This record gives sequence, structure tokens and C-alpha cells, in this order.
Amino acid sequence: MYELQPRTREVPFVGSRFRPAYPRPGRTGFRRWVPSWRQTLGLLGSAVTIMAGLLTVMYLRTGIPADLNAFATQQANVYYWADGSEMARTGEVDRQDTPLDQVPEKVRWATLAAENETFYSDSGVSPSGMVRAASRMVTGGDTQGGSTITQQYVKNAYLNQEQTFSRKLTEIFIAIKLDNRMSKDEILEQYLNTSWYGRGAYGIQRAAHAYYGKDVSQLNVSEGAFLASLLKGAALYDPAAGAENHKRAVERWSWVLDRMVAIGKLSPQERAQYTHFPEPIAPPKVTGLAGQTGYLVETARAYLLAHSHVSEREFALGGYQIRTTFEKKRMAALTRAVEQARDGLAPDRRAADRDVRIGAASVATDGRVVALYGGPDYLKQGFNDANSSVVPAGSAFTPFVYAAALRDGVQRERGKPRTPVTPATLYDGNNKVSLQTPEGPYWDRSGKIVRAVNDGDRSWGEISLQDAVAQSVNTPMMQLGMDVGLDQVGKVGVQAGLLESSLGEKLPSFSLGTSTPSAIRMADAYATFAAKGRHTEPYSVAGLRRNGDDVPVERPEPEQALPPHVAGAVDDALREAVRDGTAKAAQAAGPGTAGKTGTAQDNKSAWYVGYRDCLSTAVSLARIDPRTQELLPLDGIGGTPSRTAGSSLPIELWKRYMTAT
Repeated sequence: MYELQPRTREVPFVGSRFRPAYPRPGRTGFRRWVPSWRQTLGLLGSAVTIMAGLLTVMYLRTGIPADLNAFATQQANVYYWADGSEMARTGEVDRQDTPLDQVPEKVRWATLAAENETFYSDSGVSPSGMVRAASRMVTGGDTQGGSTITQQYVKNAYLNQEQTFSRKLTEIFIAIKLDNRMSKDEILEQYLNTSWYGRGAYGIQRAAHAYYGKDVSQLNVSEGAFLASLLKGAALYDPAAGAENHKRAVERWSWVLDRMVAIGKLSPQERAQYTHFPEPIAPPKVTGLAGQTGYLVETARAYLLAHSHVSEREFALGGYQIRTTFEKKRMAALTRAVEQARDGLAPDRRAADRDVRIGAASVATDGRVVALYGGPDYLKQGFNDANSSVVPAGSAFTPFVYAAALRDGVQRERGKPRTPVTPATLYDGNNKVSLQTPEGPYWDRSGKIVRAVNDGDRSWGEISLQDAVAQSVNTPMMQLGMDVGLDQVGKVGVQAGLLESSLGEKLPSFSLGTSTPSAIRMADAYATFAAKGRHTEPYSVAGLRRNGDDVPVERPEPEQALPPHVAGAVDDALREAVRDGTAKAAQAAGPGTAGKTGTAQDNKSAWYVGYRDCLSTAVSLARIDPRTQELLPLDGIGGTPSRTAGSSLPIELWKRYMTAT
């Protein structure tokens, strides 16, 4: 007889009185360390049990908060001047509760189709949506799509907008409990009354007024589909914020209507009636922001939203104290200087004086925007001309060409090394000289050799680069741009402070200022020359507080954008322009003044950009057709002879401002 031997079993669970054989006997190599399937299942089962227990405890300990979020006790946002005195108050909440039965049924379903089509059948949470939200949190993507309407209401009314795992769990537990306590209609009503729609509006009732000037009960399904689009992100879908926003809004609006058809809440025949996007009305103007104050508030608001972790929705809830960089005395002086300049215009008598737009900005060498002029009145013209990127810089751009050549040298023959240039390097300053490339003359698309033209068709003969900048001689600057490379010129402009998006196409005329930087950016870029090549990005918020606590706001750090000797040479040329060049009128601002006039080749813009000590100021002048938004010629503006290039208005305005500060 055989004696039966007991078989040794591996015990797959932890805590047994038996110890599992590990490394596994009878195995060789790496297989000794690979757990058996029993061990693996045991470990997984233990992990699931522990996790389930933890979630159960968290669920039992999570209660529905007794109070709603801070939006119910909305505060104003207060803006302060640089000296600490109050400048403006904004941000009162615009919300009005409305019963659900006042919201048209199809408008309700537009929201449900966009956000949570299974709302009336789900348990307050969406398992698949939760998985999507978790994966998006890990990858840094959009997290809104993972929440049901119940979860979104919980987040709006009881929690905050943080995207953390613990807050998400709390949201889920409260949503489940809330779904058991409240009816679906009650939850939907509260959600529609507390959601953020942009333009300062909380709730669908005020959103209907903000975007369509009507009561919510008067909305049709097409308008409701657009309002539903805003729930995905009002800052991205308000058409008034620009062309990209408008495109996104139309696409999202159309998608919402199509979803309504797909879920059976809108017939194909009804859908066919809505082929044109329901354009919202213009955003309502905020009261209390008349004159220049509105431009300052909007500039500071845009900066802090872009350079802090405060979201647009959180900021709209209010309670923030914003200390700006704007200096009250400089603002008053700049505003007076512009108003005095406008006094010399006679739009009632001269057509050339109509539709005049003036933008101006003062930026310190440390990046602080201390003053700006955005337009005649924020409540009449919301568009900020100080931050406009539609006015060509003209010959005020040539210092960047000069700086690029001094830093990088020129290349006149392909394959040969670059040749250094100095301020004394001579170039041909004669009128209508042909532009040369390393391969020969530059030909345009029509088959003609491109020739540079000087103002007044004047020929200067051989002229040094420094004098060419100071005297605004076009022909050497255009050829210099070709020799140094237009891409290199653009890089220097960006490094000095201009935005890449404002540069435009790199054709030979690029060196004469076809780019369209804002007055803020031009002042900041010239400040780089004043600061010996050190550049600091412009900023308008010096500090932010809420409820007595500091809120972090990024402040730009200075960088050495240009070698000091290059910035010094440009500074010399700009001082020469004031001493004995095109900017002589600026001498009244006092010793150390440097600057450059600017005129577009087609005479559709005029500039003066200059600095004294640590303050750089840019003034732009243009005429813009209000119907087509096209630039109009400056011929005859201010009563000057019609053939006069540019205008003396920018430099006179600059001089008046600088002598008053």
C-alpha cells in the first residue's frame, strides 16, 4: 500500500497561520518571484475590500453642507491706484432666481442635452463620466465633462472649483445624498439658478438678459442652445470676445441642437428651422467705469486672470482687492495731453479729422504699466486703443533692425560668414536704390525689382547706420534688414518686448514697420533700450488680496534681451534723433531724452516712442473707418498740407505729457 502524503498548499492570503512559500519552491529563475494566480487574486481581493471600506467610511462621514457657497454673499472687487487710494469697484453678482416652470421646456432640454442627457434617470453621478474626469485630471485636460448636473450643482453651491481627487470624492458623495433628498426638478432649478454664464451673470434668468435682453420665458430653443454652450466655459464661448470665440460658439450651438435631435427632444423639422446662429447683443457696459477708468480696470483684470490661479468665475464672485501699477498723477497728465491734442482737430469741418484713434501707454523699465490712454470713454468705446494691434509701427520699428544688425552682423554673400557692422558703417541712402539679396536684386511677384523709397524722395548719399536711424532714412534700413535677415530682425523685436503675433509677414517692407504692435508693447520694447538691454514683460497688477490674505500673482522677471553695448548704440541713435534728427521737438522734455518718430509708408499711421530716464512712452495715431475697420490715410489731418507724411500730433502729445510729469 502506498502511504498518502499530505500535499503542501500555498496560502494566498495575508494573515493566515501558514506562511506562503515565497520565493516559490520548485521554480527556477525569475519564475520563483512571480506570484501564483491564487496569490494575485488574494491580494486584489484584499485591496478591493480595504478600498471599499475606506470609501464607505468617507461616504458616511460626508454630509450635505448647511450653507451655500460664497456667491450668496457676493462682494465687490476693489481696484486701487499704485499709491493705495481706491480707483474703482466692480463685480456685484448679477443673479435672479427663477422657478423652473418659467424656463421653456426645450430650453431646459438644451442644457440637459449639452451637459447631462441622462439626468432624469441617473443616480446623481455618472460612473463612466467619473472615469473620464479622473483620466483628464491625470493628463491635465478639461475636467468638466465628467460631472452630472447634480455634481455640477454641488460644486457650484457647496464646494469650490479645485480639481483634486479628494474634492472630487466629496462632490460624488454629496451628489448621491442630494439626489436622494431632492427631486430632479428641484436640482435642475437650483443648477440653472446658480450656474455661471459669463458677462457677470449667474443663473439663466440674468443670462437671458445679458445675452438677449429678454426674460428667460421668452427664449426660444436656438437661444437656449447658445446659453447651454456657455456652461462649458463662458470665457471661451462668448462671441463678443473675438473671432475664435465666435467660431467655437457657433460650433457648440449647432452641436447642442443636433444632440437634442439625437435624444428625441427636438424634431428634425424643428431643427431645420434654426440654421442661423442667434447672435447675442453687445455686452452691457459696467457702470462706474467711465472715462479712462474702464480701460485700466479691464487691463488689470486681464493680467491677473492670465497670471494667477484665480479663475474668471472665482473672480466674478468678488471680494478681491487689486493693487494696480497705475499712477494717478501720470494718468491725469496723459489724459490731459490727449484731450489737448484732440482740441486741435476739427471733425465737424475737416473730413481728415474724423474717426481719429489715439492710443498711448507709459511703461517703466521694470515693466510697470504706469499710465495708458485707451480711448475717449470706456462706456462709449470699449475697445482699448492702448492695447490695439492694428496700427502699423512705421519707421518707429527701425531701431529693432539696427539692433539686430549690431548684434548678429550681416550676410551679403550666401555661404560666407557674417560681417560685423558698427554705428559708423556706411550704407547707400539714395532714393529708389534697388534692394539686394545674396543672390542679386530682389524681385517682387510681378517681376519687378523692388526699390526702396525715402520720405519726400530725398537722396542722402552714403550715410552711417546711426544717422540713418536718427534721420529716418528708409533705403539703408530696408537694405540692412535684408542683409541681417528679416527673421533675425523679428526675433530681436520679440526679445525686446513685441509680441510674435503682431509681426506679420516678413517682406522687405517689414523693416519699415508693417508689424502692428500695441502702444503698451512698443513702450515696453523701447524701455529695453533705456535699461541697457534688460527687458521686463509689462504688467499692471502689483498685488492681490482676498479676505485679508495675499493671493499669488506672477510678476515678470527681467532678462538680458540684448547685449549692453548693442542697447547702448541704439540709445545713442535715439538720442541723436532728438538732438538733431526727426525727433527734435522732443528736446523740450529735458536732458537724456531719446526717441523715434514713426510713419507708415502708405501714411496710414504715425507714432512717437521715446523715453527719459526710466520711463518709456508710446503714442500711436490712426484713422479707422468705423464701418469696415480699415485704416484711412492721415493726409490733411489737423489741417496739415495733404502731401505731408505722418503727423506731428504724436510727438507734440508726448512732449506735453512728459513735460507735465
